[in-house]
Amino acid sequence: MPESGRTTKQGHIPGTTTSTTGRSISTPDGVAAARRVGLLVTLVLGGLTALPPLSMDMYLPALPEVTESLRAPAATVQLTLTACLAGMALGQLVVGPMSDRWGRRRPLLVGMIVYVAATAVCALAPSVELLIAFRLLQGLAGAAGIVIARAMVRDLYDGDEMARFFSTLMLISGVAPIIAPLIGGQILRITDWRGVFHVLAVIGVLLTVVVWRFLRETLPPERRHAGGVGEALRTMRGLLVDRVFTGYMLTGGLAFAALFAYISASPFVVQEIYGASPQTFSLLFGLNSIGLVAVGQINGKLLVGRVSLDKALGWGLAVILLASVALLLMTSGVFGEPGLVPVAAGLFVLMSAMGLALPNTNAQALMRTPHAAGSGSALLGTSSFLIGAVASPLVGIAGEATAVPMALVQLICAVGALTCFLAMCRPWRTPEPQSA
Repeated sequence: MPESGRTTKQGHIPGTTTSTTGRSISTPDGVAAARRVGLLVTLVLGGLTALPPLSMDMYLPALPEVTESLRAPAATVQLTLTACLAGMALGQLVVGPMSDRWGRRRPLLVGMIVYVAATAVCALAPSVELLIAFRLLQGLAGAAGIVIARAMVRDLYDGDEMARFFSTLMLISGVAPIIAPLIGGQILRITDWRGVFHVLAVIGVLLTVVVWRFLRETLPPERRHAGGVGEALRTMRGLLVDRVFTGYMLTGGLAFAALFAYISASPFVVQEIYGASPQTFSLLFGLNSIGLVAVGQINGKLLVGRVSLDKALGWGLAVILLASVALLLMTSGVFGEPGLVPVAAGLFVLMSAMGLALPNTNAQALMRTPHAAGSGSALLGTSSFLIGAVASPLVGIAGEATAVPMALVQLICAVGALTCFLAMCRPWRTPEPQSA
């Protein structure tokens, strides 16, 4: 990757220069402008990363209603989540290398337009099969926002600064899962589940306009890849043979799968098993999201720069593992009938620990991909969403009367994540990677 000197890189924040480490450094005469534009970039990238949780979580309180409306089994309706997740996974494999070749803006705008169209069709779906199909397309198109936002962060930042920025993005995007179920629950008070998709389509239109109007290109032509599919596949293969990159990729993917097991199962666990209303479920989901955001901010504001990223990541994985064990013991009846409050507390701890695991796995992996941020981001996102898509139907395999499958899937994912981290990343032996 070409290194910059004291001149400003094309596409970087005006009023800054870029050092050979890739960090943005404000010049004295451009500090105010850099802060204003930097805040705008942060908000837009946060909006792009918030779109997937909006698409997933606003829809969650409506799952029981969709089951009744379309006369489909709960396991089949859960495939609407799986389809969207799988689409987001596969779409990133396409959009990531495209953004390395053609820049970030054009693939992003095309993806956003298709997302809006697919969401509008979801609102009109007459059958669960058609809903699953267009949720898949919605996910394929929505992948553009996920992968390109992460690649733009890698274009602009490096090292601890990148880890801090990911934690900042978690603060912004974390508002989405807090308010999305609440919005979804309120929408269900005045209309049916189709109204949720109408609202998502409007949000997509607004975000597309903001991206078109305000988001600048961050990948200058001299840093783009001119090759086609063959070069993209070779680049990805080169990343996958890097044991440490693959270790962080699998660690993050398995941690995300534990989170998605909760996302997929919680509407039925909280509402059907424990008898809570859609509004109570939305409130609990929001509290869990607040925990995730709060710990993410502790990571970015207090831990990064004081504690190694690997150490913070290890703490997060250990807490996820302990929370998963506790949830399995409670849901399997070892402590009798625990009720909603203890189970909700265990889920809160598990979700909060994701604030240490997810931003640090992303930062550690992407620090090894300065030459191919789009492809690296695509592999990270694809692995997370594919593993999550596998976990989603497993949580409902025993029906709607028990939460044991959810807790068991979370425990398996937690053990797998910690194993990959220790065996492949080897944090006690491998120094934290430096950018090229």
